[in-house]
Amino acid sequence: MPRILTYNVHRCLGTDGRLSPSRIADVIAAYEPDVVALQELDVGRLRTGGIDQAHAIAQALGMHVHFHASLRVVEEEYGNAILTHRPSRLVKAEALPGWIRRPDLEPRGALWASVQIGGTEVQVINTHLGLRRHERLAQIDTLLGPHWLGQPACRDPVILVGDFNATPRSRAYQRLASHLSDAQAQSGLSRPRATFPSRLPMLRIDHVFVSRSIRVLRVETVRTPLARIASDHLPLLVEFQIAHGKGHKPSLAHAQE
Repeated sequence: MPRILTYNVHRCLGTDGRLSPSRIADVIAAYEPDVVALQELDVGRLRTGGIDQAHAIAQALGMHVHFHASLRVVEEEYGNAILTHRPSRLVKAEALPGWIRRPDLEPRGALWASVQIGGTEVQVINTHLGLRRHERLAQIDTLLGPHWLGQPACRDPVILVGDFNATPRSRAYQRLASHLSDAQAQSGLSRPRATFPSRLPMLRIDHVFVSRSIRVLRVETVRTPLARIASDHLPLLVEFQIAHGKGHKPSLAHAQE
């Protein structure tokens, strides 16, 4: 069964202070995902040795990569990526709105790739939302709007993943969960798995949301000793199955399951 993994890699800086893209790749490789969504990647930045972390991790995994820079300063970039060994194409990669009262906040973005899985085109959107409630709500409005999930090309099956900086009690999470299913809720776990901070996870802010044709089979937070130190977040892995009768809109009236 196909697997997708979302992982905020914290520019590959571990909780032990060590910088290591290869360690991040090792954490991921142990679970053999088909699609990987990464947040907080440095590309060509002095602070992380000028490495293209997106391509370094993809190369180590034998995957190709779609990268979007949320932040650019001269030749330095910082952003999110979708990696896969499956046939794929980048559909869209753009900035998300901030909060008009706080133009100094970190820029945020999202990218959308269409990935061929078992003869079906799965629309995968990866994002990393802001830390402030007002900016998160504006960003979610955009993602639910006509240029992203509301776009005709964004047809079921759809998977929206990333670091949302939003717990299940937040308005931001609840807005998303009223349109798509939280994979953890759908999986029937008696106790949802937190992902942050990695050493002692208490917050559930990394999520996988799925449209109605995707049946979640298993959800796991990767809690290996290596994962606990490779980043300040734990990866979230979802194993799923695609139901027949694809090709519908992702159903923005789909209630949380």
